Amino acid sequence: MQANWKLVVQNYSECYHCPLIHPELAKCSPYRSGQNDLFEGPFLGGYMHLNHEFGSLTMSGRLCSLPISGLPESETARVYYYTLFPNILLSLHPDYVMYHTLWPVSPSETHIICEWLFDPAVSHVPGFDPDDALRFWDVTNRQDWQVGELSQLGVSSKMYTPSPYGTAESLLAAFDSYYLILIER
Repeated sequence: MQANWKLVVQNYSECYHCPLIHPELAKCSPYRSGQNDLFEGPFLGGYMHLNHEFGSLTMSGRLCSLPISGLPESETARVYYYTLFPNILLSLHPDYVMYHTLWPVSPSETHIICEWLFDPAVSHVPGFDPDDALRFWDVTNRQDWQVGELSQLGVSSKMYTPSPYGTAESLLAAFDSYYLILIER
């Protein structure tokens, strides 16, 4: 991706852009449906609800795998999103785990690796289709990467002036604060 790794983290840490940029995601999970439960330090994030007619974030909206073993019923309608400092984006779904690893190449380029984890027992289940989740996130990631690259162009402009974060950007401010503490050491 032609953007700084910190812009990737910022994009991942808020979803007020989701209704405009991610129609598939917005259909499955309302962008204002969640709550942050980790908002200070090296682990930041929280959850968002799935709309009641969707079982997971997949192209079909259905579970593509067995539910994660031991997951309480009360958690099957949530997706958890966390940043693990410095370079992991972790998404916990009812039926799979997805994580991105960010590797800075330069101040304006990041190599991103996205991986999925499924219950090992699912490989023997008829109809198991991991591609349903992979295709969903391929579309969503590409949308984010385009926005990230446009953001990189914007912050690289001589006309760019930073502004304070809004209330919907509390995780972005928390990430910046933690980052600044570490680089000042």
